[in-house]
Amino acid sequence: MRVLLATSFLLTLVLSSSLMETTTALSSFCENKCGARCSKAGIQDRCLKYCGICCEKCKCVPSGTNGNKHECPCYRDMKNSKGQPKCP
Repeated sequence: MRVLLATSFLLTLVLSSSLMETTTALSSFCENKCGARCSKAGIQDRCLKYCGICCEKCKCVPSGTNGNKHECPCYRDMKNSKGQPKCP
């Protein structure tokens, strides 16, 4: 019983650490891409917030500081509650 418990614990630990690495890598990717995308935004904190939300969901950010949304259809097609584009 103890061996099974110890094995289960170790397996859970290994899986959670690999999941954490993937999440951290994605966060770093989004942080870098959104930093570049929002570099010329008038309200940078809002731009970074919504770009980060969109990047986490779509796993991509269009190149440049404006436009090029055709590069990432998921990012392009996300809408807010008013039906306007959500992603900067």
